[in-house]
Amino acid sequence: MNISPRHEDWPLSRAEFEARLREVGEARYHDKHRFHDRLHGGQCTMDEVQAWVINRWQYQSSIPMKDAAFLSRCRDPDLRRIWRSRIEDHDGAVENGGGIRRWLRLAQGVGLDPAYVASGRGVMPATRFIVDAYIRFVRDEPLIAAMASSLTEMFAPAIHTQRIAGLLAHYDFADPETIAYFGHRLTEAPKDVQFTLDWVLTHAVTRADQEAAIAALTFKTDVLWAQLDALWSGYVEGHIPPGAWKPGEGQMADRP
Repeated sequence: MNISPRHEDWPLSRAEFEARLREVGEARYHDKHRFHDRLHGGQCTMDEVQAWVINRWQYQSSIPMKDAAFLSRCRDPDLRRIWRSRIEDHDGAVENGGGIRRWLRLAQGVGLDPAYVASGRGVMPATRFIVDAYIRFVRDEPLIAAMASSLTEMFAPAIHTQRIAGLLAHYDFADPETIAYFGHRLTEAPKDVQFTLDWVLTHAVTRADQEAAIAALTFKTDVLWAQLDALWSGYVEGHIPPGAWKPGEGQMADRP
């Protein structure tokens, strides 16, 4: 007997699939977290700003590692050629450039010793655990899910625009040089999104693959949100966990 597939198992149309992906960001992207309202509105203390820079470094510095893990299991050379630009965007050239160096310039701008930040000392245990989970996800999950998890970049330009305006308006450390990281992402992220979104929409042809992609994007929004939850608990509410950065540590003034 032939049994027709249930309606809920039918593949979504390309437009329906993209709409479902975008709904994830509209409901769950971390631009809605109260820490970003506090940061962009100028209510953060400098201790809170420094804690954010230190802990966000764990994520920023791990993005090239995440993408290298993805490339290590990708057998399509055309896909590898395109994807490796993400590593170049963050690592930069041998001598200069790259998002990681720009983030360390931000660290210096807020008064932190870049070497301290780059060492990873003081990162909260929760932040480290969350970022490691993201690397493992991209390394181990099917390619469609691994790629779809990066589609939080669809929603990033709006938050970077808000951040640039908010930092420049409210904080003395902010100038075009210290916050250059965010300006560069306004052009880098849309380029990545254009390719990745088209690839996922084209290759996720079964309903199971489409639901896996939506779940992967949901997981990534959880990764970003959980980092801010940990930051809020530690440095806004004052519950700093053992081993995490304590205000006053790692300052530029401490350098010989």
